[in-house]
Amino acid sequence: MSTVLAGHGLVKKYGSTTALAGVNVEVRERDSLAIMGPSGSGKSTLLHTLAGIIRPDDGQVLLRGERSEMGVPPAEGWGRIDNLGENRLSALRRKRFGFVFQFGQLLPELPAEENVALPLMLEGLPRGEAVARARHWFAPLGLEGLEQRRPGQLSGGQAQRVAIARALVAAPDVVFADEPTGALDQRTSTEVVQLLTFATRETGAALVMVTHDADVAAHCDRVLQVRDGRISGHSQSTLA
Repeated sequence: MSTVLAGHGLVKKYGSTTALAGVNVEVRERDSLAIMGPSGSGKSTLLHTLAGIIRPDDGQVLLRGERSEMGVPPAEGWGRIDNLGENRLSALRRKRFGFVFQFGQLLPELPAEENVALPLMLEGLPRGEAVARARHWFAPLGLEGLEQRRPGQLSGGQAQRVAIARALVAAPDVVFADEPTGALDQRTSTEVVQLLTFATRETGAALVMVTHDADVAAHCDRVLQVRDGRISGHSQSTLA
């Protein structure tokens, strides 16, 4: 599998606290990577830096196939995203990245199918076409019949499945999941992470997931251990 996203020498400081101390990481296509570590270790900062939400103080984040601000193809098929302007970076996150958060962050006033279709509508796709594409995700994720329910009418596990569908509907290169099972019970956590890893792999997307749960991390292909802003361990999963 070829690398789709990479961070080289990533450094991020908050005052006197070093969140990332020269981290190197590669994410391969169809790869699922779990990032674990104690509170304050830098794991969420690493995910947000790779996703273009946080800019590193030093180092580079490279995305395969990305173009520079001037539209020039990058050398050897790679382009930096950490130094893009905000408009360009926002567009990149909409088109090439998907996101699943701990509490889903679904819009409460929209039915499930429109929550899933939202990334497509933000890109200018007509509502009818966007919703039609969104509906294709409901049966594979065990959500058939729930298209018209609003988030308040869904269980926690159902809401996270809707969030997974929303993350995948635009066919992203990478899905970032920040504690996606943190608010779920153990049985539901297992169901959701199994769906998340299966769906990303089937669509060809890479998955980068922060979790505190070793059982959840075990479903990923690889596990990175982060401590004090550095990679302290790297292992292959036993379940994936």
